[in-house]
Parts: sequence; structure tokens; C-alpha cells
Amino acid sequence: MENWLQETILEGEKVKLIPLQKSHRNELLEVTSDGKLWELWFTSVPSAETIDQYISKAMEEKTAQSSLPFVIMDKSSQKIVGCTRFCNAALIHRRLEIGYTWYAKSAQRTGINTECKYLMLQYAFEHLNCIAVQFKTDWFNLPSRNAISRLGAKQDGVLRNDRLNADGTYRDTVVFSIIKQEWHGVKKNLKYKMEHYRNLGSTTA
Repeated sequence: MENWLQETILEGEKVKLIPLQKSHRNELLEVTSDGKLWELWFTSVPSAETIDQYISKAMEEKTAQSSLPFVIMDKSSQKIVGCTRFCNAALIHRRLEIGYTWYAKSAQRTGINTECKYLMLQYAFEHLNCIAVQFKTDWFNLPSRNAISRLGAKQDGVLRNDRLNADGTYRDTVVFSIIKQEWHGVKKNLKYKMEHYRNLGSTTA
């Protein structure tokens, strides 16, 4: 159990989650330029100035067994369209967080996020035997809060003045979670959504 977060590839019908590598740098910069994602002040999307530090930090956390970062590939185009990771992993408590998730604007509301979360939650609960999976987001990031709620996660609370932002403002962090006992229902809900999306061809994931 020492290597709890082992490097792995998660693959579904729409997406493939591939372990992040330094070689993904330029592709990730192309993703962030689709919608100028770095301008969203309430997210942690890297810019050209911060991408190297962003990747290095992710790799350090991976080595420390507290994180497992992925790039998200759209299988239909074979292009990287986003980034996500397991993070703040605590083996002793069998808990982790899914975070640092962002997508190219063109990949948003396409069903990709739903399948990504399904694959990651399935791996967390059925392979890693987690007892809880947590999600955190900025109070002002309403799209993220709504997307997390649609997964079936429940809001645990709000951490007031949780941290200082780079510009010196305070961040209130909204905390959500899915616990082991809820996974069966959440899984059923996500599978229903994915089937619904396949039937429609396009959706609002």
C-alpha cells in the first residue's frame, strides 16, 4: 500500500486520462489559450509564465504520493483538452480530493467532464477503496459549484478566508464530498447521464 497512487491510464468512450508529463507543456498551453482560461481569477489555470512551475509542482506532489495528475484527451480528436488530478491524498484515512480540473472552452458542456469524473470516482472507490472523495472550489466559481452538485456530491460547508489569493484578496472555499456509501447511487446517476448524452449527441455536462 506504499504506492497507493500508482501511475495509471483511465479510459472511457469519450476520454482518456493520461498521466501528466513535462512533454505535455506546449499542448497544455494550447488548451489554456482556448478561452484565455488564465484570465479566470477564481481558478488555478496556468499561463505561459506559470506553466513550468505548475507542472513541476504537480510532479513533486506525484513523487510525494499526495497527488496523481492527468491530462485529458478527447478520443474523437486525439487532442488534449484539459487537466485534472487526484490530490491531497491521505492513504491512512483512504481519502483524496479531485481537483485542479480545467478544460478548453470548446470542451466544456460536451459531456467530457461527466465521463472524466465517472472514471476518476470509479477508480477511487472501486480500486483505491476510498471512504470519501472531496471537491473544493472558490465561492465565486459558480459553474464549478453547479457542476460538482450535478455529479451528486453534497456540500459539506464553506471555509471562510480559507486562503490568500495571489492578488491579496481572501478566498472562501466551498467543500463538497461523496462518501463510499453514496457511490452506488452516484454511479447509477452518472451512467444515466452519460447514456443520455450519447443519445443526444451533445449536452450540458
